[in-house]
Amino acid sequence: MITPPVVHSLREQIREHIVEGIVSGRWKPGERIVERRIAVELEVSQTPVREALRELETLRLIESAPNKGVRVRNLSAADLEEIYPVRAGLEQIAAELAAPRLAADCTALEPHVAALWEADRSEDGTAQVRHTVGFHREMVRAAGNSVLLHTWESLGIEVFTALSIRWLGTVQKSYAEEHEALVAAFRSQDPDIGLLVKRHVLGCAPRA
Repeated sequence: MITPPVVHSLREQIREHIVEGIVSGRWKPGERIVERRIAVELEVSQTPVREALRELETLRLIESAPNKGVRVRNLSAADLEEIYPVRAGLEQIAAELAAPRLAADCTALEPHVAALWEADRSEDGTAQVRHTVGFHREMVRAAGNSVLLHTWESLGIEVFTALSIRWLGTVQKSYAEEHEALVAAFRSQDPDIGLLVKRHVLGCAPRA
């Protein structure tokens, strides 16, 4: 049975469980997700499961239809691509706001770059996704704007990055190299840091 920790609510834990199932391929595109089965499996009531599924429908990961239940959306490259211009715009703003802070101290970004070098070397796709997203989350957090961070988080970056790699094979040769270059740009106070980040994000988009 799931026991809610201090930080995450029961609904959030259930949502993460379902997301992990989608990303790992337990539930494939077009496959039905049965609310009651998840509730039984996790030994919870159906109410938080329903709430978690509603959130994932907002993220466009799943879709529901009368008399057909809930299914994993059969996302195309075009569907996944739509998120990147929005993300790029948000991260351009974040980079510009965070630039003074990160010019003085990039320690929040450095562990992710180090982990990416190892992930690239071992071709660990899961770690590449985790630390790529972690790097960008720390950059957005460094902007010091809670509205910006909340909006960025609501895009479901980690999920869509993982799905782009798993479903479409959008794998880069070196995640570490590009992110190390961004750290160098922050440290050198590059006046074009916002545009550099924007181009970096758009360059990661899948192609329809």
